[in-house]
Amino acid sequence: MDENLKKIIPFAKKYKHNVVWNVIHNILYALFGTIGMVMIFPVLKVLFGNEEKITELPVYGGITTIDSYLNDTLFYYVNYYSETYGDNYALLLTVSLVVITFLFKNLFGYLGLQHLTKLKTGVLRDLREKMFKKIIELPIPYYSEKRKGDIMSRMLGDINEVQNSFFMVLELIVKEPLTIIFSLIAMINISWKLTLFVFIFIPISGFIISKIGKSLKGKSARAQQENGQLISVVEETLSGLKVVKSYNAESFFSQTFNNSVNRLYKLTNSIGKKNNLASPMSEFLGIIVIAVLLFYGGNLVLVEKSLDGSLFISYIALAYNILTPAKAISKASYQVKNGLAAAERVFEVLEVENTITDKVNATELKHFSENINLKNITFAYNDEPVLKNFSLTIPKGKTVALVGQSGSGKSTIANLLTRFYDVNEGEILIDNHNIKDITMQSLRGLTGLVTQDSIMFNGTIKDNIKIGKQDATDDEIIEALKIANAYEFVKDLPNGIETNIGDSGNKLSGGQKQRLSIARAVLKNPPIMILDEATSALDTESEKFVQVALENMMQNRTSIVIAHRLSTIQKADKIVVMNKGKIVEQGTHDELLALNGNYSKLVMMQSFE
Repeated sequence: MDENLKKIIPFAKKYKHNVVWNVIHNILYALFGTIGMVMIFPVLKVLFGNEEKITELPVYGGITTIDSYLNDTLFYYVNYYSETYGDNYALLLTVSLVVITFLFKNLFGYLGLQHLTKLKTGVLRDLREKMFKKIIELPIPYYSEKRKGDIMSRMLGDINEVQNSFFMVLELIVKEPLTIIFSLIAMINISWKLTLFVFIFIPISGFIISKIGKSLKGKSARAQQENGQLISVVEETLSGLKVVKSYNAESFFSQTFNNSVNRLYKLTNSIGKKNNLASPMSEFLGIIVIAVLLFYGGNLVLVEKSLDGSLFISYIALAYNILTPAKAISKASYQVKNGLAAAERVFEVLEVENTITDKVNATELKHFSENINLKNITFAYNDEPVLKNFSLTIPKGKTVALVGQSGSGKSTIANLLTRFYDVNEGEILIDNHNIKDITMQSLRGLTGLVTQDSIMFNGTIKDNIKIGKQDATDDEIIEALKIANAYEFVKDLPNGIETNIGDSGNKLSGGQKQRLSIARAVLKNPPIMILDEATSALDTESEKFVQVALENMMQNRTSIVIAHRLSTIQKADKIVVMNKGKIVEQGTHDELLALNGNYSKLVMMQSFE
């Protein structure tokens, strides 16, 4: 059994009653389908006027003689109606039985499909829920190497493919094979000599069809990968549309997209060719068998006279009854291969090991009362050392600023404090608790983060601000907006805090978005605030307003400020000057200026402006 098939089973277990009912209905579907074909025999007998004249109701003699018992019972009633009411009534009886049989066949087919649909949609929902949960649980480093478009493709397209293709397996192992088995039993009953041909044909055609579909799974995997690439190109182009247009790069991005579309076009055609070949190929092989049966069986009827003509026509109907499921099996087996390739990509994400997780016995840290201590930290992104033996203590209620040239490791400290990344060596302690020993939820509950790129979501201002405190009242939201100096512009908007700000907040200016993200942090009201170049997106006028707001906010909080601008950090209790992952100077603004070292050089170069 394929590995991915085994992995789907736990998802299907929840819907086992649907599976059981689907199987029961499929058995009945196959049974009534075969009986329907067998029922053609008495109709033909009546039509040709050579039905068996049975004048006494037979006696049931046990399961071993059930076929002759049913046959004799039917012909007793055919004889009875013929003699009592005329041949028309006998014909009506046999035709009605065919209709009733096929009615039951289709009813059970419908019920079976209903249960299959519930199973498919249920598993699809559960897989999507599990995948989304996994996607947001995975650590930030995972996404620095992955394309978002590829993840989206797996989440939307591949899971759909799994749903559409995988549960064909139920058709493959129950419905269609049983139709073939029941038909074969009835055929052996009529003529075992003729049925020998069919037994020879089935393995041969199975072999030919599997040969055609051999490379299908690999091609499906490549197509699904290409689909991910395609979504990525669209997603990246839309995200960076201003850059694309301002650099006249439309043709380059169109070319990248077209190349991907064309690769997908070729792959899909190649997969389609094989998929489309499955059905006609199996039908053609089946017709060859029917032709052989017609020739050989015709001899038995006409020359040897060892087979009844009506029975032979029923036999051919049964043989044809095998063709449809044989076609369905070959088609489904191809679709299952597509599903296997898609499942592989889905489980690849579901099985990624989350490297940043809570320890089993992680404790909850509800308060912050003393200090944050970074002890001998070493950290590297992909073997690129960023921090080496870095140590720093941040006392409660103090504002510590980190300055230095780009790439000196300032933002890395923000990433490590929030455990977006884990340190390679050393430890980060909050009130002497290693942050690896406390739950991430409680760690992040103690911290507020305002980043350089103010991230907003499509929705109202209110929705965006209360992300960290879902039960906030409108008054609390307005208060937070006032502290962040954002209420000035929000109150003038047509719908105030209920105004929709568009995709990524693109209806607002950079400065407005940044003030909203500061308001979001203010509303959450955490004891530790991390400002990662929080004012760099603001114009000078906005910055003055926000500076006052930040100072108000930081008064009774522990703040770690990462900044380029001098105005942001002048009043900090301690300024730490960093260079290539190490501390080169530390002290207050005035102390550092007096040293006349790196800090005063940075001030002279006005790299804070």
